Amino acid sequence: MTLAPFVRLVAQGKGRARALTQDEARQAMSTILSGDAAPEAIGALLMVLRLRGETDAEIAGFTAALRAATSQQPAADLDWPCYAAGRTRGAPLFLLAAKLVAQAGYSVALHGWNSHQSTAADVRSVLRDVSLEGDGLSYLPLETLSPAAFELLKLRDTFGLRSCINTVLRMWNPTVAQASVQGVFHPSYRGLQSRAAALLGDQNLTVIKGGGGEFERHPGKETAIFGLRDGIELNELTPANLNDTRRLHDLNRPVNIAALWDGSQNDAFATATVTGTAALALWTLKAAPTLAQASAFATELWCDRFSQSRRAG
Repeated sequence: MTLAPFVRLVAQGKGRARALTQDEARQAMSTILSGDAAPEAIGALLMVLRLRGETDAEIAGFTAALRAATSQQPAADLDWPCYAAGRTRGAPLFLLAAKLVAQAGYSVALHGWNSHQSTAADVRSVLRDVSLEGDGLSYLPLETLSPAAFELLKLRDTFGLRSCINTVLRMWNPTVAQASVQGVFHPSYRGLQSRAAALLGDQNLTVIKGGGGEFERHPGKETAIFGLRDGIELNELTPANLNDTRRLHDLNRPVNIAALWDGSQNDAFATATVTGTAALALWTLKAAPTLAQASAFATELWCDRFSQSRRAG
């Protein structure tokens, strides 16, 4: 199948072009992922949508196609995408938050691709060097999960711009987890991803503007929470946990993530970043009925992180 009909719909001119329906978007992405689409047509479609802005239905349709094209993966309790690519990111503290959730007895599936990261911010290096994987925490690399989606993401190097594939990958949920957490860099995408997830029939999702676009909460700022609970849209505001408004990744205050984890570095701000992020994830999983109770649970998990026993989720 050719991609030309879909390009024509979105690009045929002022007053005549229109957005794709959810089913049309699903068909278009299925064609792209199958390898049948001309590269020029792929570029045209993605860049027209980039210029105009994607709709909820388009993102839902693209995501549905990617989900359908994904081979079956071991099931997880929590889906945790990590696709930030910022050169100025610091230590990926959200990895420690994910580990706390796993130690609470939940299976957490990280998946992603992180280009242009500094050594200290490299997700895969930290997972390996701090020995975080295992006991409920797994990492699935994009290039292995879906080579076709990986090629689409790499088009950023060709275009010099991100495309909707960045959003679709965050919404992907390749392990078909019952809950998902997502970070965004641009605030407008919080509502877009929530509404698109509702169109897909997703039930439990938390989306925040996180550090560098990752699901990582700034403890010194109030946090706007979007997403879904039992299919109902969320739009809440939670206050700061600390009276400290420093930048989340302050290059003048580097965090050694291994030292923070083993207790040889004491950094209250970094620790609050970890526990605050873990609390949001635990709340998404309904491990606690309120965010305040989830915060207390996350703090308890942090203090008990050296225990040899993994809890039952």
